Amino acid sequence: MQNKVFAVVIFLLISVGLFGQTEQNITVSFNNTPLKEAVLKVETLSDKKFYFEASWLKGHFVTKTFENESLRKVLDGIFSNTNINFILNDGNVILLNNTYVYTELPSDYFNEAKPDEKVIEENNNAPIFQEEYAERQTVHQRKLVTIGKQRPNAANKTYVLSGVFKNSKTGEPLQNLSISTVDRTKYAVTDSEGRFSIRLPYGLNKLETNLLGFEKIRQDVIMYGDGSLNIELRENTESLEEVVVKSKKDANVRDAVVGVTNIDIETIKTIPLVLGERDILKVATTMPGIKTTGEGSSGFNVRGGRADQNLILLDDAVLYNPSHFLGFFSAVNPFTTGSLEIYKASIPAEYGGRLSSVFDIETKSGDMEKFKGEGSVGPITANLAVEVPVVKEKASVIAGFRATYSDWILRSLDEEELKNSEASFYDGIVKYKHIIDDKNNIQGTFYYSKDRFSITSDSIFDYNNRLISLKYGHNFNEKSRAELILVNSQYKYGINYEADANENFDFGYELNEYQAKLNFNYKLSGKHKLSYGLSSKLYSIDPGNIAPIGANSDVQAKTIDREKGLESAVYLADLFEVTDKLLLDLGLRYSFYSALGPATQNVYKDGAPKSESSIIEVREYGNNESIKTYGGPEYRISGRYLLGNEFSVKAGFNRTIQYLHLLSTNTTQSPTDIWKLSDLNIAPQRANQYSLGFFKNLPGKDVEFSIEGYYKTMDDLLDYKIGAQLILNDDLETELLQGEGKAYGVEFLVKKNSGRFNGYVGYSYSRAQIKLDSQIMQERVNNGEFFPANYDKPHDFSVVANYKLTKRFSFSGNFTYQTGRPITYPIGRYVFAGEEQVLYSDRNKFRIPDYYRLDLGVNIEGNHKLKKLAHSFINISVYNVLGRNNPYSVFFVNEEGQIKAYKTSIFSVPVPTITYNFKF
Repeated sequence: MQNKVFAVVIFLLISVGLFGQTEQNITVSFNNTPLKEAVLKVETLSDKKFYFEASWLKGHFVTKTFENESLRKVLDGIFSNTNINFILNDGNVILLNNTYVYTELPSDYFNEAKPDEKVIEENNNAPIFQEEYAERQTVHQRKLVTIGKQRPNAANKTYVLSGVFKNSKTGEPLQNLSISTVDRTKYAVTDSEGRFSIRLPYGLNKLETNLLGFEKIRQDVIMYGDGSLNIELRENTESLEEVVVKSKKDANVRDAVVGVTNIDIETIKTIPLVLGERDILKVATTMPGIKTTGEGSSGFNVRGGRADQNLILLDDAVLYNPSHFLGFFSAVNPFTTGSLEIYKASIPAEYGGRLSSVFDIETKSGDMEKFKGEGSVGPITANLAVEVPVVKEKASVIAGFRATYSDWILRSLDEEELKNSEASFYDGIVKYKHIIDDKNNIQGTFYYSKDRFSITSDSIFDYNNRLISLKYGHNFNEKSRAELILVNSQYKYGINYEADANENFDFGYELNEYQAKLNFNYKLSGKHKLSYGLSSKLYSIDPGNIAPIGANSDVQAKTIDREKGLESAVYLADLFEVTDKLLLDLGLRYSFYSALGPATQNVYKDGAPKSESSIIEVREYGNNESIKTYGGPEYRISGRYLLGNEFSVKAGFNRTIQYLHLLSTNTTQSPTDIWKLSDLNIAPQRANQYSLGFFKNLPGKDVEFSIEGYYKTMDDLLDYKIGAQLILNDDLETELLQGEGKAYGVEFLVKKNSGRFNGYVGYSYSRAQIKLDSQIMQERVNNGEFFPANYDKPHDFSVVANYKLTKRFSFSGNFTYQTGRPITYPIGRYVFAGEEQVLYSDRNKFRIPDYYRLDLGVNIEGNHKLKKLAHSFINISVYNVLGRNNPYSVFFVNEEGQIKAYKTSIFSVPVPTITYNFKF
């Protein structure tokens, strides 16, 4: 009997225990209820005691309905969008702020480590307890941040951390800031809006940042899930000592693109240049793969491309003539320029319309907090740029104006011929930026430049550029953003000739381009970053008009019919992180072009030279009627494979199409050249480029090595018949030839970015050749074989160096060597029809003498007192120290039956310069 009573008591006790542990189901509804209020409501319904810190629940709201659900499901629901975990313990509920209590350790937690293996770092299944490290003095440590919500069985996953970096002082986004793990295994760079995205493993990650002029921070982040982290950085004003730091640190190794050159705007101020003018585009020509045809020449030849094959953008608008003073100075103000990126290969899919390169120049935004400026005074030019806050931390304006006073100098000379000559230029730029809110911003740029010169006293040449750019940016969310861009570019030139009353005339030329672009960026996942969009541009060209000046002029007025063309494109690109080592940049652009009326087009007989006698039909086209359409896919493919943390190999393939052509019979680009649209008789140019490069950084030394090779093929390149007449020609196609080209080369660069001694050494071996072959003899050159292009210079060697002696005194210099460009020589004489004629060699068979030049400079910084009106910088330099009489061109004159060769030079003696620069 006693045993039965004991059994009943035990059964009752067990039953009471089981019923005590049974969870009570709950029915409750919340509609935007504060989380703290919701927790207290559940506490009353559950008959349990809740323990928590009220501050953890601030800022969270709940909108959910629960019907007869268990307490565990209710708590999971109301905490689903927070970092709160919980423990159910008897009659208590304990809330935890992003902490998970493990009830058991992983099965392999106490296993012995293999040789050279660190358990805590390699075994991601282990919970994180504690880790310490030594902090560098130059790094500012930030407070530990936890992203996401800690959950069990999540240790083997990776998560995406995204966010925005801003200037803590101005609120401006920080572009080209690098953020990486301390061991450099993970890496990201901020875009133009300061946004970044980086995939990190579960647990503790140590991140570091690098950006010129801003504090370097170390941020510890514990990743439990995807999330965002916005950071503001202070400007680094602790020391005024100049330090050269590459803004996109390690980007040369880790980015997928190949053939990209970044020009550091701040560091070019010490490089000696002609007449002391700081010039970002001239500095670009010291880099491998970027050349000019000669000293003082306009235009660039990039990897064997012609001068017209470069897309030069200033705030997204095309700059058609990037030079002043017939090529001596750049038309881009260095004091208002924020960045310059040059794509020689791996051209992004959003850019099109040129074969060889993209010069992407971006004007910096004005300071949104305080008024400041920068300026310089040199031998013949003066420059001033100011930054004005319009709405504090919201809107600003930057404006720059530059002009020459060379006319005043010329008028003061005693020599009559120089006194009556003229040479002047000026340019101005204004950029307004307004941050409306976190999601919207607008900016607009206006630029105008004008050159005016007279080589003789009876003729005046002038040309000008005008650009207008408007951009609206919108961030839909952390993953998606878009921008709408509207631009107009105009290039005009004119010639006023008044030497003879019977021949006085006024000539004018004008090109206008209108473009609209819509670009999107979408972060599909941690491995895929998509960019896509569409664009359309309208070309309108007035090829030339001439009008007589005065009643006695015999010049006949004439106007060439306007040309119009519509070029449109769509593109899609994917930055695909296949693995930690392999990164692919895959792009496809499809462009479509239509030549538009009104126009008159000639149809020529097949197999006969194009001439007035071979015209078989003349076609008339109405306004906006399609004359001829062209188009096709343009592939942009590149990839990077890491061979180590500081060593990578990259490869790329580019296909490009160009519908606009520059026509010039000169060796170099001239202000009076004309642009011609593709039409019924002129096909667009096409090119394929293959690139391969190896990139290496020396850790701790800030030294870069790179070697790149390329091979490029081109079709339908334009050239000209001997004695071609390009100006005011109604049948221009009769003077033109179209053929194929090829270019190949190897480029080598060693660059030291910081330290008392810094600079770079660049060398390239490259060839550029053209082939003009045809079944028609009159359209065949050099027997239809490849011959060197006018800008073919196989060897190109440059050294740019700076040495900082003290905080205030430094020395700089640069040396340049180039192979002489090709030229056609007279090689004999013969008699035809009773007259003596000159016999010339094959085209471009010979070369002018090689070019080399040494420039030296001394740089003197003003004192570094903080409380002063302005900080100054003086550059004293000597251009062409060796006095080398480098030939600009070679020409031949028949003197008394003998053919004599003469050469012209630009600067055949050393040219000293002193320039005063200041900041306030």
